[in-house]
Amino acid sequence: MSDELIITEAEGWAEIQVNREAQRNAMNRATRQGLLRAFEALKGKAKAIVLTGTGVAFCAGMDLKEREADRQAGIEGAGDEWIAVNMAIKAHPSIFIAAVNGLALGGGATLINVCDLAIASTKASIGCPEMGFSTYPGMAGPAIQLSGITRKQAAWLVLTTNRIDGTTAERWGMVNQCVEPEALLPTARALAEKVSKFDAVALSESKKALDRIPGFITDWQEAMDHGQMVNLTIRSKTTAQAEGSARFAAGIKNPGQGV
Repeated sequence: MSDELIITEAEGWAEIQVNREAQRNAMNRATRQGLLRAFEALKGKAKAIVLTGTGVAFCAGMDLKEREADRQAGIEGAGDEWIAVNMAIKAHPSIFIAAVNGLALGGGATLINVCDLAIASTKASIGCPEMGFSTYPGMAGPAIQLSGITRKQAAWLVLTTNRIDGTTAERWGMVNQCVEPEALLPTARALAEKVSKFDAVALSESKKALDRIPGFITDWQEAMDHGQMVNLTIRSKTTAQAEGSARFAAGIKNPGQGV
């Protein structure tokens, strides 16, 4: 894979750590390409993938020093490649869990919002420094605005360069849970392990539905009809629903039942 990544595979799930501690886990070309390769390699193997960083940073965004050197050399495409990484997460059948261990700036904030679930440390610090460069955060901004937080909350991040902590991110709904630093990875890993017990098709189709409603479907009747279509699709691809119903009828617990 890549020296910039530490990849650990467990039964049904995996963990990817960005390993550029000295650069606050900023995304250089090797890391972006390594992530794309890792995502592809984990298809069909990991139902859940934990994304986190080493040291005090989750991800400080794009590697601006490398990007500026590229521009001086006439090399472009870093932005498109970073968009491709984030779109790969959205299109991937696995459930992505951000474990936000510390600093998450620009592209780091984007990663939080494209992941399906997120756990933050109380030491997390999330923000968009782009306005200090007279720049709209071209990827982090849209990701934040699509995350479901209010316009005022999005404006706080986009317009002021002020950062929010993990507790605020939880209160705003940007992350699911905020925990003490020592509990971060155990919590994220336990969540990944739980998700990995569910049927892969059901997870993948439900992930798609979470983006379609209300992203594309806002009418209640259409949304309800779409929900039925999602289950028809699941049943056409796997026998897991029928097997789950049979277990329930026989008094046998299904994964997650009773929790």
